[in-house]
Amino acid sequence: MKKLKEYSTEKIISGIRSKTKINETLQYLYSSHYRYLERYVLHNSGNEDDAADVIQECFLVFIRMIEENKFRQESSVKSYLYSITRNIWITELRKRKSMAMRGEVYTKEKEAIESDVSISLIKHESHSLIMEVFSELGEKCKSILHRFYYEDLSMKEIMTLENFSNEQVLRNKKHKCLKGLIEKIQSDPTKYTTIKNALQYVG
Repeated sequence: MKKLKEYSTEKIISGIRSKTKINETLQYLYSSHYRYLERYVLHNSGNEDDAADVIQECFLVFIRMIEENKFRQESSVKSYLYSITRNIWITELRKRKSMAMRGEVYTKEKEAIESDVSISLIKHESHSLIMEVFSELGEKCKSILHRFYYEDLSMKEIMTLENFSNEQVLRNKKHKCLKGLIEKIQSDPTKYTTIKNALQYVG
């Protein structure tokens, strides 16, 4: 394997600032430091695609720092690229963690809404109002939810009456029906307000 010709820091800086030498200089940086920077990402919860994206951004930041005379040569180019890569990747990991936490909060809120609606349906006396909403979900959903919340039948009993193959299939269907119910309520401000007001006195 042909050994890469070493570039001094000054040559790297002048090469990046040169319109004719920048590609050659970046190729040198890529060949010399890519694997080193990639290892950092791979050893810190990243994969090869993550590394490729981070390193590309790292080089763009490095170019901008040189063009803006912000690279003071207080450390080697290798160390500087490592610091940039590390900062970019840590920021990305924090962003991903934040998104994951938001997703978890959304899931919990969604489950809480579903639970609240379930409890309200069991206790709610405005049968006709709820039946009207049930009807919009289709006859099968209307029948399942009515049997469960108003006839107080067990899942096993509903499974037999509604001709489901097993309880898990029925539970999945009931979940979809309830999800559809919640979406319909939330998508119609007038209906949402009406039902919300009707349910506000439920203990």
